[in-house]
Amino acid sequence: MEVILLDRIQNLGDIGDTVRVKPGYGRNYLLPQGKALRATQDNVAVFEARKAELLKKAAESEAAAKARAEALAGIGALNLTSRASDEGKLYGSIGPREIADAITAAGVTVDKGEVVMPDGPIRSVGEHEVVVHLYAAMEAAVSVIIEAE
Repeated sequence: MEVILLDRIQNLGDIGDTVRVKPGYGRNYLLPQGKALRATQDNVAVFEARKAELLKKAAESEAAAKARAEALAGIGALNLTSRASDEGKLYGSIGPREIADAITAAGVTVDKGEVVMPDGPIRSVGEHEVVVHLYAAMEAAVSVIIEAE
């Protein structure tokens, strides 16, 4: 399936690129989310008419993401407490929701879907690095310190 991208999508392309994607990805994600149009002659004309508007919107989104990245850098380390055993293992775990809530409480609005935990949920006391995915190719690292109650 050939589509014209209306937004910058990581590992796929930039605004205006015509790319070939699997039909399920195009039908079930890109088209309903408004991130792409089918690559037909009519849709190429529609895209050309909206190109300036889409580029302006993308530039605004990127500027907002840069501002959020600077705000995240200003937070420093997040301190979270949780019940833990004497060996330092948590009873339960700290996931993206708890980290997103702690970052939001610190003053930067972050959705739980933006928090990327490459090693999975945190299950031990100590300092851990968490990545916040802000925009297509823009990420910010946040240090999380887990302490026992």
